[in-house]
Amino acid sequence: MPTPPSESQPARIVAVVVTFNRLTLLQDLVGRLRRTPELAEVVVVDNASTDGSAEWLAALPDTPGSVPVHAVTLDDNRGGAGGFHEGMRIGLARGAGLLWLMDDDGMPDDDCLVKLLEHHGELDFWGPVVVDKDDAERLVFPIRLPGGTQVVHAMADVREAASDGRIDDIVIPFNGVLVTRELADRIGLPRAEFFIWGDDHEYRLRAEEAGARIATVVDATVRHPSVGSLGTPMMFGRTTYNHSPSDLKHYCMARNNVVNLRTYRGLPHVAAFVVKTVWFYAFTRPSSARLRLSARGIVAGLRNDFTGHGRFLA
Repeated sequence: MPTPPSESQPARIVAVVVTFNRLTLLQDLVGRLRRTPELAEVVVVDNASTDGSAEWLAALPDTPGSVPVHAVTLDDNRGGAGGFHEGMRIGLARGAGLLWLMDDDGMPDDDCLVKLLEHHGELDFWGPVVVDKDDAERLVFPIRLPGGTQVVHAMADVREAASDGRIDDIVIPFNGVLVTRELADRIGLPRAEFFIWGDDHEYRLRAEEAGARIATVVDATVRHPSVGSLGTPMMFGRTTYNHSPSDLKHYCMARNNVVNLRTYRGLPHVAAFVVKTVWFYAFTRPSSARLRLSARGIVAGLRNDFTGHGRFLA
């Protein structure tokens, strides 16, 4: 097993990619990463894809001058949370000093990693701005600026808010973020049992609680397909709710959000989330079926029961 680099040696940087049934996107991303000279290795965790991803990964040639790829296909789909848990574990076991984490649907700009590495030694958990691949001036994932309630959606606002080229205390996890080995050793791996939704936010909260130095580097960019407007307006436009048409995503959102709120904010915040959920599906988008599904997810979160999402995977 490779040994971790000493403090006098350059950090061994390992990219970790989690994929599920998005072969075309995966091929483009792995091609880009294999041409990134700062990388020592690319670890790809395939969540039991059925679209030929495993076969394509197994047939990748070991091309001289290209970054090598270590691919692992899981026996079952463990979601993004389980995929990053396994990918980070493998990367650390293979001697990574820095882990560069990303889903299969993001595409870092050619200079993204170089821009991020300019802050190596200053930060523990930091990443790029995630912009719309068709409009680089629009954020795919809006940023809530630290110290207030302002949420920005445009790169112009991000640049205005930046200081010394970055916005401290905020990062969009698992979309091109760098995590130091020291931080991962200190706070552990993502919670695999979350499956999807909230696992990245929980990891950031855990890092924050541990005193990690966190930031978004505003001139480092990952391009990502648009996900539309995040959050459906409710309560006469005073707030938004993370509504998803997917029962799997909604169940995991309700369960994992309760876990995160109870762990890091306290029971009053859980109660506020319950009220918000009831309001949304009673008045904003009336649905008795969604109220029942929400209740199951909320109760599961209160009980720390992470088995219920399996019924949606059959």
